[in-house]
Amino acid sequence: MAYTERIKILCSHLKPAKTFADVGCDHGYMSEYMLQKKLCEKLYFSDVSKGSLEKAEKRLAAYVKSGAAVPVLGDGFYGVPKDTQEVLIAGMGGSEIVEILSHETYGFLPGYFVFQPMLDGEKLRRYLLKNGAYLLRDYTFFCGGKPYDCIVGRKKEAGEETQRYSRAELAFGKENVQKRPQEFIALLKKKAGRVQTYLRGENLSERSREELTARYEFLREVIENDCQ
Repeated sequence: MAYTERIKILCSHLKPAKTFADVGCDHGYMSEYMLQKKLCEKLYFSDVSKGSLEKAEKRLAAYVKSGAAVPVLGDGFYGVPKDTQEVLIAGMGGSEIVEILSHETYGFLPGYFVFQPMLDGEKLRRYLLKNGAYLLRDYTFFCGGKPYDCIVGRKKEAGEETQRYSRAELAFGKENVQKRPQEFIALLKKKAGRVQTYLRGENLSERSREELTARYEFLREVIENDCQ
């Protein structure tokens, strides 16, 4: 199977585990990767979409038949055991991932995780740091010119201090801010340009103009490396 570059990058962060869950599995490509590479003994693949789950179930039919893979139709961690060691959630909003992790009945923080939020990365980072996670990787990769945030981490060990994140690191990811890759800076410049365009609008309320000005100044500080 020829995987897309995005899937290849996400798969590169997966590691061996006794139990693994692919939440929001879509077509099941990354579940297939885990099973083909024999990186887990038991795998749960879930999706809220019956159609998507059926596609993944077809792809993973041999593993389902052998009992190595278990399909779950449901939202979030429904049907996923709380002692699952490793979890992948990719392609959802950061707010959705937070809701899954914090669900009063099914929520839990996995021992190791790979999250690829499409939006609200800052909200996800704040939640993870406040709720016992240690972030191992936190960066943006680009496929076809499109940016994808990637957050890889684990549970904090006993006595381990909470990581310190600056405002900029919370907003954009620690590695992006510290290493300042060219594509990331170009992305920020594009965002700043859009804010400037909005600021030239004639019908902005005073509050909107203040918020946009503050946003522009923050972006400028990060771009100019004057945000620490």
